[in-house]
Amino acid sequence: MGETSKADRYLWCRGMRFPLDRSILPERIRRLLRQGTYEAKEAIAALKLIKAGDVVLELGGGIGFMSTLVGTKTPAASVHSFEANPNLVPYIQEVHAANEVTNAHVTHAVLGEKDGSTSFYLRQNFLASSLDPEQGVSEGSEVEVPTRDVNAVIAELKPSVLICDIEGAEVDLLPKMNLTGLRAVVMETHPQWIGKSGIRKLFHCLDDAGLVFYPKWSHGKVAVFRSDW
Repeated sequence: MGETSKADRYLWCRGMRFPLDRSILPERIRRLLRQGTYEAKEAIAALKLIKAGDVVLELGGGIGFMSTLVGTKTPAASVHSFEANPNLVPYIQEVHAANEVTNAHVTHAVLGEKDGSTSFYLRQNFLASSLDPEQGVSEGSEVEVPTRDVNAVIAELKPSVLICDIEGAEVDLLPKMNLTGLRAVVMETHPQWIGKSGIRKLFHCLDDAGLVFYPKWSHGKVAVFRSDW
């Protein structure tokens, strides 16, 4: 894994290429991409889980890594990413274009109880950006971002797989979601933000929807849940 020539200006990871934009990719992320270890636990789980015809809903698009992986390395019918950070959306679109992804879509929005808008807190390290103004980081800025009714989105897209990495907001969002149509969930949990009670709440919520923790493909903070095992 490594950088190509200066003329190309891409980083390569798992056969996918990412524009070398240092304003988006901090040094640590560049290093992980070069090493092929960026989002490795989520990637391994998704590659094992996703079947032909799956519609994937991704909450937290990041740099477009998972949506590009799903779009190019799995037999999914489509993947639909929702990303709150307005600075990342153009980069995700650039990544999709660079990898000639035709079945991945990104929407600038936070999913919640209703359509509208909400405050989102940008940090210099995009991984620290979140809906929580008190999440351990003081620098940054507040922006207003659109919100979409999560259950209206689910009714429209009819996803069978959920991939979720939203920096602790999962503990408030998942109990409000209609999860009954899902076959599987890949989620990065954030116990440092939501604590033991939050982890218990997530597991109970998913179990009530018939999505049972699947330890074989879970690793560390990345938890896999399936209805089909």
